[in-house]
Amino acid sequence: MDVISAANARQAALPPGAPHVIRMEVGQPGSGAPQGAVAAVQRALAAGGSLGYTEALGIPSLRARIAGHYAAWYGAEVSAGRVAVTVGASGAFPLAFLAAFDPGDRVAMAAPFYPPYVNILTALGITPMILPAGIGTRYQPTVAMLEALDPPPDGLIVASPCNPAGTMLHPDELAAIASWCHQNGVRLISDEIYHGLHYGAPLATAAALSPSAIVVNSFSKYFSMTGWRIGWLVLPEDLVRPVECLAQNMFISAPHIAQVAAEAAFDCTAELDANVARYRRSRDLLLARLPDAGFARLSPAEGAFYLYADISDRTNDSRAFCARMLAQAGVAASPGVDFDRDRGHQFLRFSYCGPEADMAEAAKRLADWR
Repeated sequence: MDVISAANARQAALPPGAPHVIRMEVGQPGSGAPQGAVAAVQRALAAGGSLGYTEALGIPSLRARIAGHYAAWYGAEVSAGRVAVTVGASGAFPLAFLAAFDPGDRVAMAAPFYPPYVNILTALGITPMILPAGIGTRYQPTVAMLEALDPPPDGLIVASPCNPAGTMLHPDELAAIASWCHQNGVRLISDEIYHGLHYGAPLATAAALSPSAIVVNSFSKYFSMTGWRIGWLVLPEDLVRPVECLAQNMFISAPHIAQVAAEAAFDCTAELDANVARYRRSRDLLLARLPDAGFARLSPAEGAFYLYADISDRTNDSRAFCARMLAQAGVAASPGVDFDRDRGHQFLRFSYCGPEADMAEAAKRLADWR
């Protein structure tokens, strides 16, 4: 957020005609909601309905459509009764954590990680357990890491594709982790919000691999609907009612109009896949050109729209490095300190979901800046 503010301030201070700031710090798709979703909202508004509260777990037709999505994408049978529509993935995490854990419980995750995992857990009195992961495991946790914990944690959060590294747990790896968690009474929470944004590595969902896992997903990334604040949970049977009660009290329901848009978004595959193709082209360009710009040690870019760069050969202060890069090259990126509090001072994250022309220009500017 500090980088966003600094980039906004720099852009506002530029004289007319000056090269614009290239935004590689934000994980927000460069395109808006798909046209079919917008059209569905326009029809709903024109019909003059109340668009009031819905059931706490969401409109039944949307829950059914999400359940059908698991059959279509993964060949997995998920009942609509296990689906909870949420106020984005950000609203899903507190519901999942509150339903699954008690204050004082211990929840593990690999570092680097998405910062709100730790922040939400800590706010709820739950203790994060950080598992340092490196390039050797593609910044992902392993069963061996989990087996080394004594006692085992109460929960584990995994993300595939992950933020910030863009790496994935391959199907056999996720299956092994899901099995270990289920057998050891460890509640697995699988963050799958970047599903659909993957570039060759096979995709798997924990919903098909464990009856006790919680799956978090969202319409923000693949569906390009960040501001609509709409996401979902796939819950094990024992947590459906607890999450429903929590949702009723905390949120009442996800916004009705956003649920209308979300249901229609499932019919916009061609438009959404065109977005993914643009991300892939930007990914390929940056993987080819960033090494010549001094960023040679990059994470395997298997999914999402991020590259995690090891810059320990250039600095030991990623925050200051990113500030200089913004000031001198006009390229905004996120320092790694938020994603890994111990080692993040030697890393930064590039996001490549912006316009393709900007990504090409960023590579040129960084090569010149070097």
